[in-house]
Amino acid sequence: MPATPTQGHVVVAPDKFKGTLEGAEVAAHLAAGIRRVLPGVEIRELPVADGGEGTLAAALAAGFRRVPVKVAGPTGLPVDAAIAVRDEIAVVELAQASGLARLPGGRTSPLGAGSYGVGQLIARAVAQGAKTVVIGLGGSACTDGGAGMVQALGVGLYDAEGVELGPGGGALRRLDRLDLGSLADGLAGVEVVVACDVDNPLLGPRGAAAVYGPQKGADEEDLVVLEEGLTRFADVVREVTGRDVREAPGAGAAGGVGFAALALLGATMRPGIELLLELLGFDEAVRGARLVVTGEGCLDAQTLHGKAPAGVAAAATRAGVRVAAVAGRLELSESQWRAAGFTAAYALTDLAEQPGDSMTRAGELAEVAGERLATDLLKP
Repeated sequence: MPATPTQGHVVVAPDKFKGTLEGAEVAAHLAAGIRRVLPGVEIRELPVADGGEGTLAAALAAGFRRVPVKVAGPTGLPVDAAIAVRDEIAVVELAQASGLARLPGGRTSPLGAGSYGVGQLIARAVAQGAKTVVIGLGGSACTDGGAGMVQALGVGLYDAEGVELGPGGGALRRLDRLDLGSLADGLAGVEVVVACDVDNPLLGPRGAAAVYGPQKGADEEDLVVLEEGLTRFADVVREVTGRDVREAPGAGAAGGVGFAALALLGATMRPGIELLLELLGFDEAVRGARLVVTGEGCLDAQTLHGKAPAGVAAAATRAGVRVAAVAGRLELSESQWRAAGFTAAYALTDLAEQPGDSMTRAGELAEVAGERLATDLLKP
């Protein structure tokens, strides 16, 4: 039976407000606002993510243990990263190693950036005893098809002279031979699951290079080089493994890292928010709740296509619990957000006194939003 409006706890499960607050910070501010109106209410803070940036933080907030790892960043320089571990499950966030935010000085390297550090994170997860490795894709700086990732896991990629390829998608045009090396032994007994919310194939007009390359600094000439390299990589992988997944939905995710995960790591793909809610124990947290509060930086048309708040709304609705959304900006009409399952929606821009306050005073305004929704939806 669904909880009545005056019974049960409140689950606060927002994604990050990109550029202003991490998910855990949003949750804390919303909870503080709710408590000012209802001091005695039980609140369970459960920040979420959709598999992209913020996935690691969400896992840590849910009780996973942080394991620091020093790995190669997208240009090869060392970066301090981490994985999240609980029992025999490890969460790896690609952006920790190969994200755009890891580029030195923010300077893009469309042909040279690689995913080697992601493989190092996976290797550390396995060394920690993980039997299931969840990889959150999103925010990548590279378009190397996941070549660097598998090199870090023991795969050899060689040119016609027998020289191992260097990092980046630009080198893949010279690929002549692939040696699977110790990959199978290293991943024996390990299930790899990819949290992914895009369905792009590896190649073509909807592929990794064409769609996402420009976001990583690639010009028209670079895009030709990257497309040729990814094509060559897919051809050689097919020759060696007999598998051709270049057209698989999600193969183009994160600069093609999805391709290597599917073709060489034997990974399965699942919608990011669905997988994360399962890992974070959302169904248990929402049981008996009187309200769920979720949100993200901008509630817009993209939200409706698998982003975290829509996933939270769907899961809460299945449990018979009302859902409210709080966002920095609200770009959906009331009919749209109601159709997505939200009982109410609040925008920080509507609460701000001055333009820009929703960015510079996001925490304070999130508390005001918490007060408003508590008064509207929770107060007897």
